[in-house]
Parts: sequence; C-alpha cells; structure tokens
Amino acid sequence: MNILISGGGIGGLTAALALHARGHQVTVCEATAQLRPLGVGINLLPHAVAVLAELSLLPALKAMAVETSALVFANRHGQTIYSDTRGLAGGYSHPQLSIHRGELQLRLWDEAVARLGAERLRAGRRIVAARMDGGQVLAEVERSEGGREEQRADLLIAADGIHSALRRQFYPDEGAPRWNGMMMWRGTSWARPFLDGRTMVQAGHRRAKFVVYPIAPPRPDGLQLINWICDRRLREDGIGGGLTAPSREDWSKPGSLDDLLPTFGGWRFDWLDVPGLIKSATQLLEWPMVDRDPLPRWAQGRITLLGDAAHPMYPIGSNGATQAILDAQAIAARLGETPSVEQALAAYEAERLPLCARIVEMNRQEGLDAILDMVEERAPDGFKRLEDVIDPAEVAAFVQRYKAAAGHRQQQQPPR
Repeated sequence: MNILISGGGIGGLTAALALHARGHQVTVCEATAQLRPLGVGINLLPHAVAVLAELSLLPALKAMAVETSALVFANRHGQTIYSDTRGLAGGYSHPQLSIHRGELQLRLWDEAVARLGAERLRAGRRIVAARMDGGQVLAEVERSEGGREEQRADLLIAADGIHSALRRQFYPDEGAPRWNGMMMWRGTSWARPFLDGRTMVQAGHRRAKFVVYPIAPPRPDGLQLINWICDRRLREDGIGGGLTAPSREDWSKPGSLDDLLPTFGGWRFDWLDVPGLIKSATQLLEWPMVDRDPLPRWAQGRITLLGDAAHPMYPIGSNGATQAILDAQAIAARLGETPSVEQALAAYEAERLPLCARIVEMNRQEGLDAILDMVEERAPDGFKRLEDVIDPAEVAAFVQRYKAAAGHRQQQQPPR
C-alpha cells in the first residue's frame, strides 16, 4: 500500500521502518524543516527494544545508549525503597535502554532515509487536515517555505504528537491538554557515573521528585552524560489533572536554577550531589506535566492515530516512547493479517487503545511513583529499617501489578 505518516518522531519513524519492512510504500511528512538532536533523555523498555531489534537496529542503539541495570525508588534522603532489576538480568528478552531522545530520532531518520529513500522523508511538511476521497485519503500538506499541496494515500497514520492536527480535526471540542499542576525541569549534565553507571533512580514524592539516569557511555575522561528531571508541583488539584496547562508557547522554554534550588538545593545523597549536578547542567528546559483523556476511538475511515497523538500520558514508568513503538509494531502486523485496511485498523485499535487508556489512568494515580508517596507519608524524616515503614513484599507486589498492566513481558521472575 501507499502509506502516509504525519510526524517524523520516534513513533512515526518506527512505523515507517516496520511498514517498509513488510513491503509497503511509505512517505513521512515532518513539520520541522531541519532535524537537530534536541531534547533530553528517555527510557526504552525491553518490549520496545525488541521491536527495534526486529528492525536490525539494536547494535547501533546499544553503541549510543546505556543498558539500564535497575530502576531504584528512593526517598528524598536518597535511601533505597525498592530496586527493580531491569533488562536481561531482570528476566527480559532484551535490554532496557536509556538514550538521548534527539539522537535516537536522528538515528531512526537516517535509517529511514537509507531504507525508504531520501525522497520518502519530507522535512518541512506539516499535514494540517485530511479527508476520505473515494477509497483513498486526501491529505492537505503545509510547506515550511510557504504554500500548501495535497497528497493521496491508501492510509494515513497521524503520529504528530500531543498537539496533533488530525486528532483536533476528529475531536474539535476536546480543548487543551490536561495539566496536573506539576512542572518538569529537564536537564543534562556531564558528571562522574553514580552507583554502577547504569541505574535509573526516582527519588522524592508527588510534590517534589528527582529522576536521574545516564544516557550515554562514559567518555575517555570518565565523565558520563547524565539525564535528570526535577518535578515540582506548582498547583494542587488532586490526582488526575483538571487544570488548564500553561500556553503551548511556554513549553520547552529555558528553565532557571532559581526555580529548582529552593526545593532541591539540600538533596545531597551518599551517592549523588543533586544540587551540584543541577548547577552543572549543559541545558535546562521546562515542561508542564500534561496528558489527555483517553479517546473512544482512534480511526476514521483510513486515517488513524499513533503515539502521543492517540494516547498522550504522563511520563511515568517510561511509557511514552515505548508505547508509540509498540503502536508501530501493532499497526504493521495487523495490516499484514487482513486485506481490509478498515478491519486492520479496527484490530490495531482493539489491541492498543484499552491498554494505553489503562496506562493513562494508572499514571494519573502516580503509577509506580505511588511507592514514593507511601514512604514519604509514613517516614518523612527517613528510616533506619525499611521494614519498619512498609512491607517490602507490598512494594514488590505493587511494582509487578503495574508492570503487568503496562505490558512488561518478563520471561522469568527477576531475583529479589
């Protein structure tokens, strides 16, 4: 089929590669005229890495990423609450990868250019509307240099993010994304490796949380690129998010240390100097923590949604890019199982929409981070023995329930 994809992000490019591998003719329209490695770090869970491995991308990704060894939950004093072994050691078939988002996107783009042909990757082209025209989709494309054009396809996949033009066309009364009152400051710093140099840590509680993990192998000088996130609640509305988000123009704006140090300036752990890491940032960007309500359906005719266009969710549990990659695998697989595009899109939606809606709802309840709140409430000044605060078996069971609902596929139970 002739397939058109709106959006050259991680989900859209993975879909392009997966569909091309199954013999389809794929064109990607990306609004940005010139891609640059912008952004900070993300985590790819093992079930998403498995999809990229099927596309023969694993060796290249492992060379530029860090294989996450564990996810550690800690209190705001740096004391470990729970350590969840990840990757091969955790009983998964594939590693978990911590990687720079912009570098990953560029790698996928270059791979798509090599496999699909440069003419199939159309930068500076934004799909602003689409409609069915007979048995085909007619997309309206806005050019960055000015003017518009139309493009026909047998199928259009909207992978154009949380501000998706096609989602807005389907649901014009939806309104702005929902904000939960939490602002996120994301940064990267060159620093000495902490712990084993491969661990991801989430420390704090729902009012102030610090997330940190390395996203590149150490340089010859021993320094490692460390990704970190400071979450600070600016407004309290209860769990779920019903506030109006800051205007879109304020997203990804440069952040200020003055917003962070009053809260995180005293967070010095035995294994990490948090304010020191923050002060050495090579970049600091600010985002609101937002999502959207789950939709009743993703497809209209031969147009469907994918990734953040379909199910934007709070960045909890490393599910953003992971679920977009799993969307890409699912839609490519379902299209190969039936001659009817509409039936394939219905099967894709039936498989992915309920699971992603469930993750959206779990993340509104803090997802795995609820563990941090349990301990903060019971022991705000820290603890001598975790067992005096919370039953470790209770924490382990909570983690396993979330992971099962989020689609983790462990081949065996990891050692405790």
